[in-house]
Amino acid sequence: MRLTRYFLPVLKENPAEAQIVSHRYMLRAGMIKQQAAGIYSWLPLGYKVLRRIEQIVHEEQERAGHIPLLMPTLQPADLWRESGRYDDYGQEMLRIKDRQGRDLLYGPTNEEMITDIFRAHVGSYKDLPMTLYHIQWKFRDEMRPRFGVMRGREFLMKDGYNFDLTKEDALHAYNRHLVSYLRTYERMGLQAIPMRADSGPIGGDDTHEFLVLAETGESEVFYDSAVTDISLGAREIDYDDKAQCQGVMEEFTSLYARTDETHDEALFNAIPEARRKSARGIEVGQIFYFGTKYSDAMGANVMTPEGSRVPVHMGSHGIGVSRLLGAIIEASHDDKGIIWPEGVTPFHCGIVNLKQGDADTNAACEGIYKALKLMGLDPLYDDRDERAGAKFATMDLIGLPWRITVGPRGLKNGVVELTSRRTGISEEMTAEAAVARIGQIYEGL
Repeated sequence: MRLTRYFLPVLKENPAEAQIVSHRYMLRAGMIKQQAAGIYSWLPLGYKVLRRIEQIVHEEQERAGHIPLLMPTLQPADLWRESGRYDDYGQEMLRIKDRQGRDLLYGPTNEEMITDIFRAHVGSYKDLPMTLYHIQWKFRDEMRPRFGVMRGREFLMKDGYNFDLTKEDALHAYNRHLVSYLRTYERMGLQAIPMRADSGPIGGDDTHEFLVLAETGESEVFYDSAVTDISLGAREIDYDDKAQCQGVMEEFTSLYARTDETHDEALFNAIPEARRKSARGIEVGQIFYFGTKYSDAMGANVMTPEGSRVPVHMGSHGIGVSRLLGAIIEASHDDKGIIWPEGVTPFHCGIVNLKQGDADTNAACEGIYKALKLMGLDPLYDDRDERAGAKFATMDLIGLPWRITVGPRGLKNGVVELTSRRTGISEEMTAEAAVARIGQIYEGL
């Protein structure tokens, strides 16, 4: 994309309403525009990151054997009355009526609707196990929407639901989701720690939240510092292997890590003092096992091999797709702007022309731009007639992880400059070598 043809409404000054880094930089970088309290339009740069995050979530869900579908944003209230949650959910639920006077709601979550879909089409143990998921917009009428996309009223969420014949099978689904979430977050350059949590209005006994440590986190967390040394890395996981998934679950949850809602001071004090840590955390996902809570209430049962009918065991599993943008920025920024990890960057590389209009510089930039495009990469070419300082400031603000700078002086020596946004380190090399290096960085991502 050429910047002269792109819509990137960057701001020079910090917006007064933005209280935290991610909100401030998302507004300044032209990623979002507030339309109402807690409701945002996603401008092109923000939308590109949103779609990259969504794609990673899809890839890791399907790798784990989960099946995508799409449910509507509006739901019949009668489904929620069946489960008993319609009156219990509280004022966060947006309740509306259609022209026939029927009660509807803007879905804050989808346990009831997915259970209705399941009971209408599945009746035998032979169809199990099954996990269905979608990525869809949700609405929760927060009393105090703030911090931009970190606590908005409208948000994009991946929510998945497993259906299993037995509790043992459902707990394997729980472990499978934990593993797939760990891989998802690591691909985004995040360390999200699974922490024992409270189930809230979803219900159930087993639940873990995934939290990214950040000063602006809404939750106080307590953890054994050794948990930050664990990563899934490149290890191959067989999602059908119950023992392997259970092993990963135990590895990542045996060390103490809890939110303030489930914090146990006695257990925490048993950790060696040097490893006892407290901090703030941003919740980016949660997994639940709640047994037959919804299948009992709504008649979602299947025939067993013995010929009897039993309610299915269920769990639900969510990732805050839009919230992840804020979490990534909170975890990866400096005083100049955002620093995107390679896995989610809106553009793979920035190209800065230091002398727009100079024939040789223009030709070199065009060559780099076309070479990157031929490799299947998505560069952003700053071809504006602007001073160099303004171009560098824009690139730093929007946070592209790599920048190729092209100017007449370097071209006389046959080199361009390749700069890492994260380290600030620059290297001089030929244009061909810079393109090859960028290709190597993104190979396999």
